[in-house]
Amino acid sequence: MHAWLCENPVGVDALNWKEIPTPQPKAGEVLIEIKAASLNFPDLLIVQNKYQMKPALPFVPGSEYAGVIQAVGDGVTHLKVGQHVACLSGTGGFGTHTLAPAALCMPLPADFPFVDAAAFIMIYATSHHALVDRAQLKAGETVLVLGAAGGVGTSAIQIAKACGARVIAAASTDEKCALCTSIGADATINYTKENLREAVKTLTGGKGPDVIYDPVGGDFAEPAFRSIAWRGRYLVVGFASGPIPALPFNLALLKGASIVGVFWGDFAKREPKANTAMMTELAQWYGQGKIKPVIDRAMPMAELKAAFAHMGSRGVKGKLVMVN
Repeated sequence: MHAWLCENPVGVDALNWKEIPTPQPKAGEVLIEIKAASLNFPDLLIVQNKYQMKPALPFVPGSEYAGVIQAVGDGVTHLKVGQHVACLSGTGGFGTHTLAPAALCMPLPADFPFVDAAAFIMIYATSHHALVDRAQLKAGETVLVLGAAGGVGTSAIQIAKACGARVIAAASTDEKCALCTSIGADATINYTKENLREAVKTLTGGKGPDVIYDPVGGDFAEPAFRSIAWRGRYLVVGFASGPIPALPFNLALLKGASIVGVFWGDFAKREPKANTAMMTELAQWYGQGKIKPVIDRAMPMAELKAAFAHMGSRGVKGKLVMVN
């Protein structure tokens, strides 16, 4: 097998495409021939030694992938050789094969494309957990999505619409705003051209959004929170812009608003039955056409460094996927 090996976590440039022995699955594991793997923000952080999970060196990055099971370890009874699966295991995806915990594998229908499957779990699980579980989103409410043209942003638009909400999508270019409109956003804000607070006020008739979905952090967090509706819920999803904002607590008091943390990874570990039910619903929604990953482009696995550079340019709309 071949894989991109991180032997020194100082950044993308230190990754090397190498031939390594194909491993055999131990008890509770499966060997997967990888057909597609998506890029996520943690994949960049982990090779820079900036992510909370620090795997032993050397390791193969690539948190999310899809492929075909080639072998199963002892005790694995719910999966079989030849089965199509998607998996989010944190590492291992940027190669031709990987070992994965069988418990983390999501069986796929035969007609579920590998590119979509590789871009599915992280973004939709995060957004469903955020909007449905943590925010308790109700039909008729208004959701403001920041960073709306990215992977989790596009999934948040689709899930909010599936719940019957009105969606305002905020993004950094007119092209990204047009994408958001094409997948269901009711209104858009280009926050490089418009004042975010004033635009939100206009679009909500002064009421503000009931739920704010924020995977970006940085400079827009405080003006967005100042715009929130009475009893609003501000979802802290991530900090893709880099800086972690510090919100004055008096704003939450004045609006009777909640600041709600979203950590899907721990939710999946701590509440596995609820997570399984959620993933089952998401798979059904995909089959019904309610949700579908927005794929910016699919690139050969050998072009991983170029894909990371494209992701860093902040020009990505939806997800980047590497294919074998």
